[in-house]
Amino acid sequence: MLDQQTGAFSKTVLRDGSEVIIRRLFEDDRAALLAFGAGLPEDDRLYVEDDLESQEIITRLVNAHAAENWRQIVALHGERIVGYGAVRRLPGWSSHVADIQLIISADWRHKELGTNMAQAIFGAARELGAAKVIVEMVEEQSFGRAIFERLGFGVEGALSGHVRDRHGQQHNLLILAYHVS
Repeated sequence: MLDQQTGAFSKTVLRDGSEVIIRRLFEDDRAALLAFGAGLPEDDRLYVEDDLESQEIITRLVNAHAAENWRQIVALHGERIVGYGAVRRLPGWSSHVADIQLIISADWRHKELGTNMAQAIFGAARELGAAKVIVEMVEEQSFGRAIFERLGFGVEGALSGHVRDRHGQQHNLLILAYHVS
């Protein structure tokens, strides 16, 4: 559970013995989040919905750190952000649904960080009162899909050629869902 004063979850020890802190995103994380985005491999940048190398996008994300229907978390190793996750409750007739985003630094994958971050962001979705949680990803993201399937998500839909990457290539979009209630 999130500590409301510090915004920190308990310290997490990963499979390889390294420790990270998973906590809410704060305003003063701007430079670290920009460095995180700049450090993503080209393959990841192709499929990330938000351009995490853009100063404007980072400003928007950081400025929304206290938004009512949105929770953002980061995983920190020392001062370095090694993972970013977000969940937002959708508006209008889908206000019972929350969507998740999750990205982990390439050198921190396969250490259980993705699973720990997914569980934390899923907990934040419950705090937002979501009855259904979805995650969208391109079909090629098999490792990300595996993380969410282990948490009980199932493929609810596929949209052919729905995503265009930064090189203009089209990809199929998968929608995975978990019904909380």
